[in-house]
Amino acid sequence: MKKLPVSLSLFILMLITGNCVWAQPAAVSGSYYKSFDGVKIYYEVKGDGYPVILVHGFSGTGEGWKKGQLYNDLLTAGYKVVILDQRGNGRSDKPHTDAGYAKDAEAKDIMGLATSLALRQYAIVGYSRGSIITSRVFVLDKRVKKAVMGGMGDAYTNPEWPRRIHAYKALMGDTSFHDVDGMIKYIHSNPFDEVALAYQQKWQPSTSKQELAKVKIPVLLIDGTEDHDNGDEVALNKLIPGSKLVHVPGDHNSASRTPEFSTAVLDFLK
Repeated sequence: MKKLPVSLSLFILMLITGNCVWAQPAAVSGSYYKSFDGVKIYYEVKGDGYPVILVHGFSGTGEGWKKGQLYNDLLTAGYKVVILDQRGNGRSDKPHTDAGYAKDAEAKDIMGLATSLALRQYAIVGYSRGSIITSRVFVLDKRVKKAVMGGMGDAYTNPEWPRRIHAYKALMGDTSFHDVDGMIKYIHSNPFDEVALAYQQKWQPSTSKQELAKVKIPVLLIDGTEDHDNGDEVALNKLIPGSKLVHVPGDHNSASRTPEFSTAVLDFLK
């Protein structure tokens, strides 16, 4: 498949699901819970139906889901919608240690949140890096009954994914990786916690092909027709037994916000 330049890919990745700092509201309308290691995670819950957890992308926040159509469509359809700021982002705590992100810390946050909300079962929807975390959650948590991975191909199954490694090193000050210059420029131009973002890249999890081969729940893969980021979605489709692949209009930045994306998710969750 034709690849976008890595710097452009990373820049687009950061624009997914509300990554722009100016999209974050000033008022706090949600709650906090303490995760397994004491890190405070900000979250919001709205609606009273079957629970769906939405997982945002790199440098984003849960608020970003409100900028697309899916969030409101889920509420209109009667679902309970849970959004959160993953650790290192938004209003959640931002640890500056390896232990703060290693060993599936972000997936454990989501599973812990589900426990704190007394969810006996739930669906989960991730986009971009949020899909990488979503993959870990549905591998680890039997309460997940359906999962959606948007904007993701098979690249994340490689624990030595070059882009992840380059992003981490660049965020830690290594200027030799010019393929991520666009991403670094964007990060520097906004008040993100750069150390937290670096640790997210350093400890970004992979899910092995062997683990994916054992997945038994329904999984929907959604990619934009112009999205050539994050590897081959067709290959990922083949790795997950019984998974369904749907293409919707748009590129990596726009696909998650389209009516077609929302319709695909809602049809899948029925």
